[in-house]
Amino acid sequence: MNTITLDQALDTVMQLSFEQQEMLLDIIHRRHIESRRREIAQDAQEAIAAFHAGKLKPQPVEEIITELRQSLDEMIDE
Repeated sequence: MNTITLDQALDTVMQLSFEQQEMLLDIIHRRHIESRRREIAQDAQEAIAAFHAGKLKPQPVEEIITELRQSLDEMIDE
């Protein structure tokens, strides 16, 4: 299998017409969204399985919100 570098891929994309570049961006964006949806669905299935297996414990809503805010803050700091 041939591997290409990011620079080679960018050079190739730059040879496309503006319209083709726009189409490529749209395709990549949609595929990225779909990939993320599959990842989220997999995480949800694992969480549901863990819940049904009794591996999750109830938590106060305030604790969950605090953890979510900390997680979001960490994502922003990256």
